[in-house]
Amino acid sequence: MPQMEPLLWFNLFFMFLISFIIYFIMNYYIMSLPKISSTAPKFSSQSKNWMW
Repeated sequence: MPQMEPLLWFNLFFMFLISFIIYFIMNYYIMSLPKISSTAPKFSSQSKNWMW
């Protein structure tokens, strides 16, 4: 494809560049975060009476 005009190469470059940018932006915003369950074990503080 060396016979392509330079303008077509420029358009091809921008097409790939814009597609990569859109791909990374979509991955950033669509990424699902792990959900924190509300039934997580709750730590109870038990007082210990130490005998010295």
